[in-house]
Amino acid sequence: MERAGRLIARLKLPGGSVSPQELATAAWPEAVGKRLALRTRAVGVVRSRLVVEVEDAIWQRQLFTLRGQILKRLEQVLGQPLITEIEFRVAVPRRLPQREERPPARVDEADGIEDPVLRRIYKEHRRKASA
Repeated sequence: MERAGRLIARLKLPGGSVSPQELATAAWPEAVGKRLALRTRAVGVVRSRLVVEVEDAIWQRQLFTLRGQILKRLEQVLGQPLITEIEFRVAVPRRLPQREERPPARVDEADGIEDPVLRRIYKEHRRKASA
């Protein structure tokens, strides 16, 4: 099966229809594999440098040592040397959507009294006793 980068290069598309940035960011998961693609994200291309966000400084150091292998793999996937450098940046941690947590509703024992007059008398007596 032919690589997508080589195929796109031979399609003779009008200039500017697919930018090098789009090609490089789309090829990133294929070049590094599923496990690394889950922990990283190609953000964009500045000149011929691919900017990649990583989870933390440990990932940044580990991937920095592998950058030569990753560059070769990117060139294989793209079919041409669009990227000459990779910059790994520590990304700002993203927060997942969260549900609003409400404090549990306070249950008042006086609400169990059906008669409104007796309920009011009970609440007033309780308030005076706690003061």
